[in-house]
Amino acid sequence: MTDAQYLTLPLWPNAYSASGATATLKASNEDFVVTELPLQLPSGAGEHVWLDVEKNGANTAFVAQQLADAAGVPAGDVGYAGLKDRYAVTRQWFSIYLPKGETPDLTTLQHPEFKVLGQSRHVKKLRPGDLQGNRFRIVLRDVVGERAAIEANLQAIAAKGVPNYFGAQRFGFDGGNVEQGRAMLAREIRVRNPKKKGIYLSAVRSFVFNEVLALRIQQGLWGQALPGDVMDSAGLPTGPLWGRGRVSTTDDAKALENGVAERHATLCNGMEHAGLEQDRRALVASPAGMTWEWPQADQLVLTFDLPAGNYATAVLHEILSTTEPDRHADGEAVAAE
Repeated sequence: MTDAQYLTLPLWPNAYSASGATATLKASNEDFVVTELPLQLPSGAGEHVWLDVEKNGANTAFVAQQLADAAGVPAGDVGYAGLKDRYAVTRQWFSIYLPKGETPDLTTLQHPEFKVLGQSRHVKKLRPGDLQGNRFRIVLRDVVGERAAIEANLQAIAAKGVPNYFGAQRFGFDGGNVEQGRAMLAREIRVRNPKKKGIYLSAVRSFVFNEVLALRIQQGLWGQALPGDVMDSAGLPTGPLWGRGRVSTTDDAKALENGVAERHATLCNGMEHAGLEQDRRALVASPAGMTWEWPQADQLVLTFDLPAGNYATAVLHEILSTTEPDRHADGEAVAAE
């Protein structure tokens, strides 16, 4: 794919041989359980009320608005650390700025799609990224394929991790946010809404990262460090989140990244002029505490933790191919951030 049009996403390569197996994902919300792993717990004092919320069938922004309405505050006074799936059972923290007056008991709030399990005060607002990661429990049903091939990939993932691709939900329905981002950066369209502009920039940046990661896999470099790589704190190679300034890699790694940037010049040049700064992201996602079991011959249950910003879909993609009920055809998110 080159700079011309981004109307469809490419099929980025897997790290491991395809198992050939298939399964149904999210036959029910209860088949996809996500628990947020917070950076800290509320201290019990402060101007913000933190809420421990379990939701089922609602997206994060909707719950945030409902909490704002219940507390009688503007939506901007409600914070949360990450977006969570709509078609799932998820547990996460929200914060509400309530510096004065009596503290409302929001655990009494009644709603069919979420409940407040507990609340406590804290000194700061929750902001995007204020989390360690997420714990997943995923039930895959109607599994068809050779168990030995599935088990081989599970063992490889537990030992070596998976490509840290941004998930398809990052790119919008049918990947349309990338093309919208390209048109915006090429000044073919004007985007006035700051939120939409941010979504398009995020999609474009994520797309270029995935292209770098895909090229490394295509060249047989999965799990290997290149001369000139920038390593993360775990000693794993990183890829570029494009923006202003030179890439921090050198030698072979720099040549590979700049080659991708040349193929997508409109995207990369546009991101630099949009004010984004160069950053890095690990090329490997390493699920922690990964376990699996087969309660039935055609049912596989997975549990694992992922750091913030990693996608459960990247793990599933390396195990087998999944399909979801038609209710997911609108591009709803299928992995937590």
